[in-house]
Amino acid sequence: MNNRRLAFIHSPDIEAFTYPPDCPFRPERAGRLRERLTALGLLDGEGRCEVVPKPASRAELEKFHTPCYLDELQRAAAGELTVAGLHMGLGGPDTPVFRDLYEYGRWACGATLTAAELIMNGSASVAFNPSGGFHHAMAEKASGFCYLNDVVLACLKLAERWPRVLALDLDAHHGDGVQAAFYDRRDVLVISLHESGHTLFPGTGFENEIGEGTGCGFTVNVPLPPGIYDDAYLMVFRKIVLPLVRAYDPHVIMVELGMDTLAGDPLTHLALTNNVYPEIINRLLSFNKPIIATGGGGYNVENTVRGWALVWQTFCGEEDEHDLSLGMGGVMLQSAEWLGGLRDRELPVSAEQRAAVEPAVREAVQEIRQNVFPLHGLRVDC
Repeated sequence: MNNRRLAFIHSPDIEAFTYPPDCPFRPERAGRLRERLTALGLLDGEGRCEVVPKPASRAELEKFHTPCYLDELQRAAAGELTVAGLHMGLGGPDTPVFRDLYEYGRWACGATLTAAELIMNGSASVAFNPSGGFHHAMAEKASGFCYLNDVVLACLKLAERWPRVLALDLDAHHGDGVQAAFYDRRDVLVISLHESGHTLFPGTGFENEIGEGTGCGFTVNVPLPPGIYDDAYLMVFRKIVLPLVRAYDPHVIMVELGMDTLAGDPLTHLALTNNVYPEIINRLLSFNKPIIATGGGGYNVENTVRGWALVWQTFCGEEDEHDLSLGMGGVMLQSAEWLGGLRDRELPVSAEQRAAVEPAVREAVQEIRQNVFPLHGLRVDC
């Protein structure tokens, strides 16, 4: 056990919101996660609590989003899609117009801002909002199922208190909205590991996107090849993320835990198992910094819920490599989808897969270390 103070941020009100039935994004993942954690006894115990958030206010949303954009979101939610709204990205295949788009966004943002408040006032050392992670939304544009950007809003709030905030994005998609918000700043270090924009939306986040002006070197993108597997992904994490975190020494860590990185996700092309996340979480915890975690992508709902449950179990300090939850009667099946313990089965890596992944990963790592590491006082060959 440990003395961490954990807060799980969720409200039954959030469970009432839905995206259109033909949209692959499923808000109900958060409610299903809470059910899973309750069944496993992972929300009970000393140092753990559930916190019901409040929706973000208009004033809070205007810390990043423009008033005219917020007006258009409300009009669209009421059934009035204007020409201005179309120009702001509304009504596209990945930005459908539906009744709950504004209210759900307010609740998701409010939950992440609540997590930030708990961290800032010392009530929690780890706060997890599985309903957050809308990293594509721009100040005045909707994109990629994202209408309001909770990650940016929380980072802005944290940056008012602390001069060094880390925004680490582990979603399969590049967090272009977060990058745009902080591209010329150094008080928020943005690191994104994601599938290459050559093969996945939004088509951004390449190695040469490293910030500008005073923010040069404080945006770090690691585009990953399709088919990347656990060992290669963890190598990138160790060689890029860990040295930069040590050098930057953030006061607080915000991490987006999109589970669309997992093999079997219908929208992406990566081949991870959720076994990478306990190692990543434990490495982040070893820095002894407060952590805010959000959800993100993840379009295989069962795999996403199980991955987030494993993350929370790791935060609780109750996870080990044998995954004791397997003893609850679960049975492993030989597929990416199975019912049982929280850990995925190991996936074999073919010689062809290694031959396709390893050179691309080595090249990306080398370029990033050459372009970014010296700006943080790090040796390229460290």
